[in-house]
Order: sequence, then C-alpha cells, then structure tokens
Amino acid sequence: MTKPMHPDELDDGGRIHFSSAGRSLIEEDQIELTSVGVDIGSSTSHLLVSTITLERMDTRYVVTGREVQFESEILLTPYADGNTIDADALASFIEAQYAASGLTTEDIDTGALILTGVAARRSNARAIGEIFAAQAGKFVAVSAGDALETLMAAHGSGAVALSENLGTVLNIDVGGGTTKIALCRDGNIIARTALDAGARLIVTDPDGRITRLEPFGQSYLSVIGSKLGLGDVVPPEARTEIAHEMAHAILTAARGGEVAGFMRLPSLSETIAPSRIVFSGGVSEFLDGSGGDTGDLGPELARALSSLVKEQGFQVTAARQGIRATVVGASQYTVQVSGSTIYLDPDDTLPLRNLAVIAPTIELGEEIDAAVVQSAIKDALARLDLQDGRSAVAVAVPWKGSASYGRLRALAHGLVTGLSPLLAQGHPLVIVSEGDIGGLIGMQCRSEENVPGAIVSIDGIALSEFDFIDIGEVLRSTGATPVVVKSLLFPTE
Repeated sequence: MTKPMHPDELDDGGRIHFSSAGRSLIEEDQIELTSVGVDIGSSTSHLLVSTITLERMDTRYVVTGREVQFESEILLTPYADGNTIDADALASFIEAQYAASGLTTEDIDTGALILTGVAARRSNARAIGEIFAAQAGKFVAVSAGDALETLMAAHGSGAVALSENLGTVLNIDVGGGTTKIALCRDGNIIARTALDAGARLIVTDPDGRITRLEPFGQSYLSVIGSKLGLGDVVPPEARTEIAHEMAHAILTAARGGEVAGFMRLPSLSETIAPSRIVFSGGVSEFLDGSGGDTGDLGPELARALSSLVKEQGFQVTAARQGIRATVVGASQYTVQVSGSTIYLDPDDTLPLRNLAVIAPTIELGEEIDAAVVQSAIKDALARLDLQDGRSAVAVAVPWKGSASYGRLRALAHGLVTGLSPLLAQGHPLVIVSEGDIGGLIGMQCRSEENVPGAIVSIDGIALSEFDFIDIGEVLRSTGATPVVVKSLLFPTE
C-alpha cells in the first residue's frame, strides 16, 4: 500500500488536522471525512468505506450524515496453520480492496479496526496491527470480547434503534464460531449473552471432508452421537442434525435458558415472550435461501433457525446490516476543547491516545453514594470487556448540581475504587465531565484518594459509550486542551 502521512504530521501548531489535506476542524463549519471500518474475525474479514458529514455545534462537531461509498468482498479469514491468521494473505486482501474502492491510504481520514474471536489473540493481533501500523494515528483499534461484540452487533444491525419504536427486539448475531444475543428495549440493551454456536466450528472441503474442526464443533458432533473427525466426510443428514442442535441451543439461550457447556456469558437476566428478532452475522446472509457453498454449516444453520423461529412464534425483522453489523461501527472524528478547569498531575502526562470511554449509568442526585458509583464503574468496564485492567480508560461523568465537598468526596471515592484494577497496573486516572468540575474532582482524587499514578481531569466535554479519545498537550497560548473524540458510529434511522 502507498505510505500514508505519519501521525506526527497531523498536528500543526496545536490544531487537529486530518490526513494530507491539512484541514483544520477548528476553522471549518462543515467537513466531510472518509472513514474505513475493518472487521477481522475468526471466520470472515471485510471492510467498508463511508463518507461522514460533520457540522460545527459550539465547540464540537456532530454527525449530520453518513453515506456508504464502498463495501468490500467478504473474505474467509486466511489461516497459515492451526489458529494463526495468515497476515500476508490478509494484507494482500486489504490492499486489493483499497484498489477496488479507488482510494489510497492517503485518502482515508479515519477508521476503526475491529478484531474478534481468534483474530483478537495476542499473536494474531500483533501481526494484524502491523498491517495498519503506518496509519496508527488514524485508526481506533478494538479487540472485541464477547460482551463488547454483542453490544456492537446489536447497534450495528439496527436492533437497538428499532427497539425505540418496536418496544422489545432481540438481536441474534450468528457468526462462524459464536452467537451473540442482545435483548433491546426502548433504545437500550437491557440484557446480553453469548454461546459457542456458529457455522465454521466445522469446516469442510468441496468433497465434504472435515478440514478444520474446532473443539466446540467436536462437542456438537458428540451431542448427536457422531465420532467423525478430521478427514472424514460429513453426510448431509449429519450436517442437518448438527445445525438443528446449534439452532436449538441458540433459541434456548435467546429465551433466557442455560445451554450447559456452551455458554460464554451468563444467560439473559430475564425470559422473554415471543417477540421480534433481528438476525445479523454471517449466517444471516443465508436466511433468504441465497448464498453459495462456503465450506461450512451456514446454509444448514440458517434453515434450522428459520424453522425453529417459525415454530416458536417469533417475528423476524430484517437487519439494517447483516454480516457487516460490526464493521458498520466505522469511526468518526469530532473535536472539542477543554480549558475552563483542568487538573493535570504530573504536567508531562499528556498527550494520551486512543483511550476507550466508559459511561457508567449513574444518577448524581443531591446525595451521591460512593458504593453505587463504584458498582456502576465496574458494570461499565465489564460491558466493554475492560475489567482486566490491561488498558487505560476515560470515565465520562454526567455531572450536575452543586460542587459541595460531600458530593465531590463521594464521587471521587466511587471513581477511584471502581477503577482500582486499572490504577493498580499503573494506568492514569482520566476523568471527563460535561459539568464544570474538572479541577475540583481532580484535586479531590489527588488529596484524599491516594491515586498511585497520574491524574487527568478535564471538563466541558460530551462523551458516550463507544467513544475513544485523544487528549492533546495543553496549548500554551490559551491553557486549553484539544480533545479528539473518535466515536463508533451506528445507524439511528
């Protein structure tokens, strides 16, 4: 691929610029960005290019339009051997798709690289990351665990948005190795689960011989009493029987049941009555009876799901995105400026790049309960698979009301205790609030909460879940801090 601009070239005198065009968002009322989303999973890999229109609103930009410009071919993720992805073959595919789109890497303003399943394993992630290393300043990289992938699929398929009008919508994302299930109601995800069930747990050649057999593929063979293994031919009746077992497991989990030995997340917290289902993921492409031979159980699993869904009284609503439900979360850029009250200790902590934002669900009333804040922080970390503390995060605080000592003290204690797994590993405490408390809450955390590392507390910034932020160095002329907000963008209509 053609070498893009180095990320260091994107900063010019404290302004935030994008690619080689040298545009400054601060100087324009409306801009258009070219965004690419890349989804690399255990089974398939693909990319999507969009044009995103942003318009200035006070000190930030908001998305006013999004148009898909190019959808790549769907590649069966190439493997060199075993579970090691062939990075060279993947790089050739990405380069070919750029060429087919008529774009070079210099034309790309921003993007999201999303790794799921086997692709997210450390050795694979490193090799894949090297493909995009030259564009590190442009891309948000997300290794999506089961919980995060479930959320992204539900948003990307349109199920979350549909639930605003339809009430309760169940998103079932059936991929190559796993199935993610999200229960959506009134525009929110209220419960989620995931299980081992997917089309490529058993992979066959054109003669029907097993060429790849995942451990849970072997488990499903055992369930039907089969002793088939690598190199054996899978008879049509066995393929149908395996697909039926998977479909039954998926619908059991979708109704709140437990599928012993196959659950990847706890079962749904509530059982639902027959309602609307939105299917996404690779298997959803076969639900209408189309699709060719991909050497897996996709067609059989789609037929089995269609049959069981009809039997059990669910109504299926078409997804806005099927196999591309995750990749549609291509990133956008917005710029905001924090400067009214900033707390920064030590002074050389900035800049910080690509911090995932957690948005704990908390109501900050007249009295703040530190234990409630702590619990909300832990829940927010778990939603995005960040609870292990390996990565730094920024906490979006929905502050309102008076900045009394009691309220600040309770909030600070809840924040620090909730984030203790991250802080203990040396990550900075990063707090971002809309309300004017950046300096006050930063000082409170430093003076009374014994935070072991750096503290960055800024305000006047609106953030939400699925955002990633860059916080630039303080501008000497103004004392302000430029903040680049990179949001995963999902359909809302």
